[in-house]
Amino acid sequence: MIRIRNLEFILGISLTLLLAGLVFLSPWLFADKADSINLLARLSPPLANAQYPLGTDALGRDILARIAAGGKVSFIVGIYSSLGAVILGAVLGLYAGYYGGWLDTFVMRFADIQLAFPFILFAMTIIAIYGPSLERIIFVMIATQWVQYARIIRGSVLALRERTFILAAKSYGQSSINIIFKHILPNAMGPLIILLTLNIANNILLESSLTFLGLGVDPQTPSWGGMLAEGRNYIQTAWWITLFPGLAIMLTVLGLNLLGDWLRDQLGKSV
Repeated sequence: MIRIRNLEFILGISLTLLLAGLVFLSPWLFADKADSINLLARLSPPLANAQYPLGTDALGRDILARIAAGGKVSFIVGIYSSLGAVILGAVLGLYAGYYGGWLDTFVMRFADIQLAFPFILFAMTIIAIYGPSLERIIFVMIATQWVQYARIIRGSVLALRERTFILAAKSYGQSSINIIFKHILPNAMGPLIILLTLNIANNILLESSLTFLGLGVDPQTPSWGGMLAEGRNYIQTAWWITLFPGLAIMLTVLGLNLLGDWLRDQLGKSV
């Protein structure tokens, strides 16, 4: 009998791979169809035209092709911003927890200030000054999310640094760098992996929200949030323009969250 947790993994990995495959194979599957305009087929409903299985938008562009092309922005932002945040936060948390003293105090107080600063205000400030772009969205997310990784790994370091195997490594004369990255980090990876998976999903939602508000990528670039923003004026007459990008966001986030939950259960003993 298949266990519920196995079903959770199967569903999570299936949804994630299906949507990621559609997105990253879009240049070969759809070529330039995402930006191809066909005014004769504008606002064509789903299944009304074999050429456009999910219908078209107000400019006659293929919804399916735009979902595939637009998902690349969301995946890039979600993956790169989460990886950047985990690297920065892990390094600061490792050093702060291991060395303690003024370094620990400085990093943790700066983290408290960072947590007290509203994300949307920081994002609006950066984008208002420098303008919207993919790189700036990633920067904003890294700058605001490293804190949670730093706090988690600092707590793990505080629990590990007095363990017998760490004291033994010190007695053998191993350097602090070697102890931090060879002995402590591998034993503190469980919570980081779980949080990383969940944060990728969260950042996909954040990117879509920022783009919907006009604070994300260039409006000329296909993106899920941009498609939602474009389709809101047609939601009563052409519901498919917003429905299918919304479903793409929901299924991607659902798949990643299911994977995160499964990882949490698998790594629970080590956490």
